[in-house]
Amino acid sequence: MGFDPASTVFQVHQGGKLVVRSTLALRDRDALSLAYTPGVAEVSSAVGGDEALARDYTWRGRLVAVVSDGTAVLGLGNIGPAGALPVMEGKAALFSEFAGLNSVPIVLSCTDVDEIVETVVRIAPSFGGINLEDISAPRCFEIEARLRERLSIPVFHDDQHGTAIVVLAALRNAARVTGRSLGDLRVAVSGAGAAGVACSKILLAAGIGDIAVADSKGIVHTGRSDLNPVKAELAAITNRAGYIGSLADALVHADVFLGLSAGRVEEDAVAKMAPNAIIFALANPTPEVDPAIAHRYAAVVATGRSDYPNQINNVLAFPGVFAGAFDAGATAITENMKLAAARALGDVVADELAPECIVPTPFDPRVAPAVASAVAAQARLDGVATL
Repeated sequence: MGFDPASTVFQVHQGGKLVVRSTLALRDRDALSLAYTPGVAEVSSAVGGDEALARDYTWRGRLVAVVSDGTAVLGLGNIGPAGALPVMEGKAALFSEFAGLNSVPIVLSCTDVDEIVETVVRIAPSFGGINLEDISAPRCFEIEARLRERLSIPVFHDDQHGTAIVVLAALRNAARVTGRSLGDLRVAVSGAGAAGVACSKILLAAGIGDIAVADSKGIVHTGRSDLNPVKAELAAITNRAGYIGSLADALVHADVFLGLSAGRVEEDAVAKMAPNAIIFALANPTPEVDPAIAHRYAAVVATGRSDYPNQINNVLAFPGVFAGAFDAGATAITENMKLAAARALGDVVADELAPECIVPTPFDPRVAPAVASAVAAQARLDGVATL
């Protein structure tokens, strides 16, 4: 990838993708005195006495911080905070377009877990929610867990949970298309990073039959001595069938391939999957299984790309998740809220299911409202709602 200022993509991004505009027309002295001094002092005094008023009298109640350290950006890897900024701007644009939420991209010039946690905690009073983005594993797990403990606002690592929500919705519908349920399926996962761990956990919570996860060294299992604490926990809750060896070994008679890494999967391994297989090859821009090959062996194929049917795209989840959390005044995003989001997302196309339609498109206007409604309702059931 080179720098070509004449190309369409660079022209679209020139000057950035975001602006901040006032909601008030400041055309005369009276308007200025209400928006700023002296009128603002009355509002500030009230909020100072009751911080809950900030939700209604500032933009905080529907404002998301999109936070990254630039260590795991898209498929580009560790390209630093400045390199991450165009992506974070894009994320903020998606929040606005698909859920009507304000958001601010914040890239940090540090990668230390303690420093990131302290920085986010200190800026949190300005925001109603924290969306963590493109922070490399395994640090991302600890950062999210510690922020959830310390903050009373929603904290959501989209690379983990946004992916997991959409994958669960799509896989549940793919199972229906092929006449099965989640409990009938054995899944082989390529990738034990943020998305691989989160997807495995949400599929287990939803009742998947069995799941084996492979990293670059092979299948994650309890007999391996090279696992970090996150992978050791994953080994303890997955792979009930006791597979060892490589990803190719896990694919033998597997019902589902879930690709969440850049690792290429050869045709001979795909050919050994069970009949009526389901292939989700989500690496971008090059899927782990070439779509043409996938269609030779699978009943349902999904990718992360927009130029193929069944795009697994996080934008189907995160705008509605935050909108629902804000609608309920939620103090956290619970596991049940993620499961509710996945059910609602899948149900959007329940009457339209087909091998090439297992999830809605990002431009389906039903998506964000359906997800938001389900998330808000579940927040109230889970006791984390304040509205």
